[in-house]
Amino acid sequence: MSEQRQLFGTDGIRGVAGEFPLTPESTYVIGRALGHDLVRNNPKARTVIGQDTRESSQWIADQVMQGLTSHGVSVESAGVITTPGVAYLARSRGFDAGVVISASHNPWTDNGIKVFSGDGYKLPDERELAIEQEIFRHLQSPASRRQAGEGDPASLPGAAGLRRAYIDWLAHNVSADLSRLKVLVDCANGAATAEAPELFQACRIQATFLNAKPDGQNINEGCGALHPENVAKAIREMEGQFDLGVTFDGDADRALFSDARGRVVNGDAVLLLTARDMQARGVLSGNTLVATTMSNMGLEVALKRSGVAMLRANVGDKYVLAEMLKTGATLGGEQSGHIIFRDGDATTGDGLLTALRVMEIMARTGRPLADLISDLRVFPQTIQNVRVREKVPFSKVPEVQHAIESAERELNGNGRVVVRYSGTEALARVMVEAESEDKMHALTGSIADAIKQTLGPEPKTNPRLEKGL
Repeated sequence: MSEQRQLFGTDGIRGVAGEFPLTPESTYVIGRALGHDLVRNNPKARTVIGQDTRESSQWIADQVMQGLTSHGVSVESAGVITTPGVAYLARSRGFDAGVVISASHNPWTDNGIKVFSGDGYKLPDERELAIEQEIFRHLQSPASRRQAGEGDPASLPGAAGLRRAYIDWLAHNVSADLSRLKVLVDCANGAATAEAPELFQACRIQATFLNAKPDGQNINEGCGALHPENVAKAIREMEGQFDLGVTFDGDADRALFSDARGRVVNGDAVLLLTARDMQARGVLSGNTLVATTMSNMGLEVALKRSGVAMLRANVGDKYVLAEMLKTGATLGGEQSGHIIFRDGDATTGDGLLTALRVMEIMARTGRPLADLISDLRVFPQTIQNVRVREKVPFSKVPEVQHAIESAERELNGNGRVVVRYSGTEALARVMVEAESEDKMHALTGSIADAIKQTLGPEPKTNPRLEKGL
């Protein structure tokens, strides 16, 4: 059994800014460990670093840069930029790595460090583990730690030019006339505020922007991809004024939508309409796409009618991508709005690219979004988050395992149960699909209650867990 990572989750290192592992000292050490990893392969390694709009992002970026330069790594800053923007720059500008300071959809008090290799892909688990082991060695050896803030200054030229290169690449991906589309865009007071207005203007899209005034503490606050219903509601209230609503998350690696009637459109629906478009254009390799265990059964049924097979990967866009690379699939994504297009040179989910793709399909077909996905019949589905004190495998908690098995027996194939831990937070996620909402809620509640009783922050006495069973 391979050793488990302690710092790196499904989307890099994440936590509360100012607390371990995101203290000034530990972020410097993270940069140092990454720098050592890079110079082992290339003594003249170069790295690009970008960040979102949180007030902690700048000092964390500074500390990581200090650590990188302590090993002689040359660092260029792209300033505020989306996560996929850094991935693009890493792969297109000859960098050995790209680093993003962001906690994506989390509150402003959180932050994180994501790393891309020079090919624009997230680091494999084994490489993250090796870097993590070096981080702990540094933290345990005072002699190997330099005082945070003592590193050499990083190279910070051309942030605007780097962002412009990313915007130009996105705009050059557009082949349809988007000038007739009227779009309401929620930037989540996050990284999209640095690129979306300029990009949409370059593509001649008639865009109105919401939540595009970040102040360091309002990222994701009641807005963005965590709250797509806000844009949907605004479109309903301004009936007839917009063809589409788009909502990004804090680092804009995903997007959710609203149709012109003010109904939320999630990643499953985006996978359906983009799969059909790519199939029609002959670029849907193997007539197959990759989704996750969280995607609705209704998507699978609708795709099957179009002759498209759906594979399921573990939750996390890096695992979707891994399955795509393994099978040769050119489309994959998550219900949450991470969509990965491999018919071009994208290497990660990109909310801006996804928005352009959806708009292109609408422009080429002349059809509204609601019509393009009208045959998607969604099974009632709910996801309940349960805060946990520790992530014990569910198979080792008899009460939880029994609740899951009981739910599956009751569904008898006419629905699904997925219970998993969040890769970035101390949460268990309980997802249930069923043919009726009453059954869906009842089964979700029974499983969630079992988790609360055994693994919740204030558990009842459980001798089995105390004995490590």
